[in-house]
Amino acid sequence: MKKVVHAACPHDCPDACGVLITVEDGRATRIQGDPEHPVTRGFLCAKVAKYLDRVYSPERVLYPMRRIEPKGPATGAANAGEGPFDCRSGQVRATQNWQRISWDQALDEIATRFRGIIRDFGSEAILPYSYGGTLGTLNGASMDRRFFHRLGASQLDRTICSAAGEAGLKSVYGAKLGTEPEQFRHSRYIIAWAANIHGNNVHLWPFITEARRNGAKLVVIDPYRTRTAACADWYLPINPGTDAVLALGMMHVIIGENLHDSDYVSKYTVGFEALREKVKEYPPERVAQWTGIAADDIRKLAREYATARPSVIRLNYGVQRSEGGGMATRAIAMLPCVIGSWKQVGGGLQMSTSGAFELNSDALKRPDLMKTALGRKARVINMVELGRVLNTVNDPPVKALFVYNSNPAAVCPNHNEVIRGLQRSDLFTVVHEQFFTDTTDYADMVLPATTFFEHKDLQKAYGHYYMQVSQQAIAPLGECHSNVEVFRALAQKMGFEDECFRETVDEMIDAALDSGDLWLKGISRERLEREGHVRLNFVSQKDAGDGACATQAATQPFLPFAQGNFRTPSGKAELYSATLEAEGLDPVVEFTPPVESRHGRQKTGFPLELLARKADNFLNSTFTNVPSVQAMEESGLLEMHGSDAQARGIADGDKVRVFNPRGEVVLKARVDGAVQSGVVSARLNWAKLSPGFQSINALTSEKLTDMGNSATFYSVLVEVELAKPKASG
Repeated sequence: MKKVVHAACPHDCPDACGVLITVEDGRATRIQGDPEHPVTRGFLCAKVAKYLDRVYSPERVLYPMRRIEPKGPATGAANAGEGPFDCRSGQVRATQNWQRISWDQALDEIATRFRGIIRDFGSEAILPYSYGGTLGTLNGASMDRRFFHRLGASQLDRTICSAAGEAGLKSVYGAKLGTEPEQFRHSRYIIAWAANIHGNNVHLWPFITEARRNGAKLVVIDPYRTRTAACADWYLPINPGTDAVLALGMMHVIIGENLHDSDYVSKYTVGFEALREKVKEYPPERVAQWTGIAADDIRKLAREYATARPSVIRLNYGVQRSEGGGMATRAIAMLPCVIGSWKQVGGGLQMSTSGAFELNSDALKRPDLMKTALGRKARVINMVELGRVLNTVNDPPVKALFVYNSNPAAVCPNHNEVIRGLQRSDLFTVVHEQFFTDTTDYADMVLPATTFFEHKDLQKAYGHYYMQVSQQAIAPLGECHSNVEVFRALAQKMGFEDECFRETVDEMIDAALDSGDLWLKGISRERLEREGHVRLNFVSQKDAGDGACATQAATQPFLPFAQGNFRTPSGKAELYSATLEAEGLDPVVEFTPPVESRHGRQKTGFPLELLARKADNFLNSTFTNVPSVQAMEESGLLEMHGSDAQARGIADGDKVRVFNPRGEVVLKARVDGAVQSGVVSARLNWAKLSPGFQSINALTSEKLTDMGNSATFYSVLVEVELAKPKASG
């Protein structure tokens, strides 16, 4: 029997694609983009187009496994192709490290260990660790949160990726809203700011292509020459961590030359006069010294952006991965307010649209259950600081770690300290996973997880405004269970009798949609199941009772801030923020060069700034082990500027040692001009795929951003030298 099932891609990407899965006799045989979805438009990215290889990989974890050998990757695996992972073929192989057990055995053992830890150290000695392995609403954050709230476990501050940017955006707008991707076709001037659209937001690209055919100009601002930069009409390489000062320099020109929209500013912003005074301190000549962009180019950029209407900025999260990432996002978010481009179709800014999906989060996560367990809120641990927490926190120590939707042994900064903590013999670690990852190398137990083909979920987006239900296409392979099922079963084993642990998936979806938010009015599970995708209802309180107005609003371009309507305390765009002032931050905007940078206050013997980038063809650490996806990505490279390579006697193809006080990695030099002088770049990969089990995150730190307490992956200083050959014998 043959059928086609509508699903939605849940991976950490703004596109949240509508997907059609063809199933024949119970086996998925084809995956394609939904041609009816207004953003997906019938095609998929190169990674997800190969998703059948992932689902049916012979390396899937299909059964619960208990460790029977010491923690750590098998000796020699990375260099000789031995052990659980063969880096030459990119395959995880069966290994003597693990013993297959039943689900009952696994759950009984976890429950017994948890009870013992709670008895001896208290429930906060247990730490959940998850993030963006799936953005599905249920499998990302529902039954798992209920379980750990009821357990009284430590709570995880999930800040590693986007929190600094979100804090900066909300400090100006009060919400994570932005320009619809469909509107980019109407833009005349498009700035891709730290946004590799062609690599990781590919469904926006056709709208940009259409705009360019109609005469629009694409400008790319990025310290790395990305795929998108290579396609741009104008590429402006910028020094890492200096984005805030470029925005200030642009506003110096725009306001100084009276190119701002005085009507919009007076009606819908607060703090403009304070901003006017602030930007006087940043003339283009001064800004050029920090950014590496010529003063004349800064003037040209500012003038073109302010006068070529409508103009739009696609801002991505690379900006906020330096020490001043929150302020950088805040400064850039001010630009469309100053020129009033929010008034126009095709104007404004897009960083995240996720604030439009106001689901009933409390009903899904049940934070009130902590009162049952502790009578108070549990302590909060920042996920960025996992290495420090595992090795130094003693009040109480973390004695159990439950990892799902994440691969911290690959993605966490300060990799060597993370591994040191994971190697603790007294740390009980459970990992719910689809494959044997870097993190499973340090697990005591591995539980098999479903892919999105194998469970049902509710899918929102952070790059468009369509809600979807992702239907289950096939039965779970082996004994794989979804996150929802695992934590429901664990709750039963722990004896939790709360009714919420018995809710079905459909009941949870219904509860999530029942939020009372006007933009979700009329969007039910049944309608989503019937239609596949539904655009949010962008109606005002005034129009909510008028059926004709509501119908018209649901099909018109969404202009979130055309008439103000900011969700800040003042109701206006806050160019001056009393909230930031109360937190001890500059209430307008501040630029301070990152401490760990060439322009910073920290003087070291490490003169090169490292961009610890995500790979173009993987997704964080997902897809890394799929051979058909590996073939698209050349891993193990350090990209350098010719002048830096020549000064160190390094030629293209040489093995080089990249190091700082935190660690070192050995990579192959690629002298290709992808970065400017003073900057080097390397890409995230699994440590077990690299000789010596090395990770680029061995060089990154746990230092947090100025706002949002995010990771500072792009504020890193290193030195590079030729790698010394290993001594023979």
